[in-house]
Amino acid sequence: MITGKLLHPEILHALARAGHSSRVLISDGNFPHVTRCGPNSKLVFMNFRPGLLTVTQVLETLLDTIPIEDAVVMKPGRRGPYAMKNDPPIFKEFTAILSAAGTGVKIRGLERFKFYEQAASPDVCLTIATGEQRLYANLLLTIGVVK
Repeated sequence: MITGKLLHPEILHALARAGHSSRVLISDGNFPHVTRCGPNSKLVFMNFRPGLLTVTQVLETLLDTIPIEDAVVMKPGRRGPYAMKNDPPIFKEFTAILSAAGTGVKIRGLERFKFYEQAASPDVCLTIATGEQRLYANLLLTIGVVK
């Protein structure tokens, strides 16, 4: 029996096979999951319906399971059809969750296509597709070491 919060067998299996510097992508409902999935990444669909599960719910659960040493978000464009003047509100939520978990990690931003490139890299061991509907709610985590 598992006594932790994370019970999903495929996610547990992927994390158990990962190690320091492996990466985990938690992606929103708009992310191109299949075409931007890394060659070593296990793609797990948790997008039951729009809004379920959310990226923040998955993040909170993962933080009880693995140490995190880096967190990267996709920076919104400042021009074009999806332009935003300010950072999306979810970035503050990511920061608050990472802080509450005591990670000491600050989120970093990457331009959209650089983020896609990183998300499709061989270092990504797990891609979790959520039903998150908020824009720019993609988070690429790097697994740290157990102290």
